[in-house]
Amino acid sequence: MKALIPAAGHGTRFAPWTTLIPKEMLPVGARPAIALIVDEAIEAGADEVVIITSPEKPLLKKWFEKEPPKAKLTWVDQIDRHGLGHAVLQAAEIFENEKDPILILLGDALVSGGNASAEMMKVSRENNGASVIGCEEVPRERVSRYGIMKMAEGSFDGRVFTLEDIVEKPSLEEAPSNIAVAGRYLLNPAVFSYLKDQRAGVGGEIQLTDAIRRMLAEKKVFGYVYPGKRHDIGNPQGYFKALEAMGENG
Repeated sequence: MKALIPAAGHGTRFAPWTTLIPKEMLPVGARPAIALIVDEAIEAGADEVVIITSPEKPLLKKWFEKEPPKAKLTWVDQIDRHGLGHAVLQAAEIFENEKDPILILLGDALVSGGNASAEMMKVSRENNGASVIGCEEVPRERVSRYGIMKMAEGSFDGRVFTLEDIVEKPSLEEAPSNIAVAGRYLLNPAVFSYLKDQRAGVGGEIQLTDAIRRMLAEKKVFGYVYPGKRHDIGNPQGYFKALEAMGENG
């Protein structure tokens, strides 16, 4: 199993600190956040981890030269940035001929309280290797910040559901639920064929959500509300909460 970590973003929500150090290198305990995310992927079964990075972030590579992970590490530079879907697409040549689902872990999302990726792998195995999207419940007034899930009627058992539709950053009135994408994906490699001709969506960016939405017409996708807590380290509030929950790691 291969894993992909998009980590080329500017980190503007944490400026000016991220002009000096990439947000993925912010320390959580004695190690940077990116190292904990790589650990999660490897513990879930990844034997190769591909990191989408930027020439402006040499510190990421320097860290892993000092502390090599227990899996193959591959680096792909993203020069232009046009959304998460565009970032994922940079690794198309590596992944598009894969047979197994690809694990995608956002580089600014830490999960405390368990290995969400490993749990999603279990859900996939129980459903014939289907795609699984990690989810969380969010306050209704914040749905416009996330990709929001529409569950197939009668399929939700409190954790796992069949995905009927997914909408990127809907208005409160248009949101089909308050179950949001939460920084972890396990996707059929077919998603790359959809990303290749995906038009720009919300914010003028290539949205991974839009490609998944198109893939739903041909491939079954499940949502999984994992029991752990996602921490968005791309902003100070989320980072400090991650320190409280995970600061002893490393």
